[in-house]
Amino acid sequence: MAATLIPIPSEPAFIALLATNTGSPAMLMLVATVGNTVGALINFVLGRWIEHYRDRPWFPVTQERYEKACEQFGRYGIWALLLSWIPVIGDPLTIAAGALRVSWTRFLLLTGLGKAIRYGALLVGVALWAN
Repeated sequence: MAATLIPIPSEPAFIALLATNTGSPAMLMLVATVGNTVGALINFVLGRWIEHYRDRPWFPVTQERYEKACEQFGRYGIWALLLSWIPVIGDPLTIAAGALRVSWTRFLLLTGLGKAIRYGALLVGVALWAN
């Protein structure tokens, strides 16, 4: 849910599961990365039809955030998707990727890689803290 527009952070649950040795760390990282990437894919698909829904009152990304995300895409290209895990800018980036018609394979590769790096850093951090 954290990678969709519903703000339910995944990090506290991930860290708690790691800290309590609940499950394999590799499996926890895999599930968190895949789940978060699939959530971002929802935003990507939403971005494909953004022009039809952007003016709706329920649409969760403001015009300002959307324009900033498009600006970042203009500056950094698809490599900006490596930062899709960052709160506040991540959701607009994934929506902009859909709106700007980034290929879904590149989207999944870069978004998944960025999210895997984040969860990997959390995994290492918890392991260092526990020792």
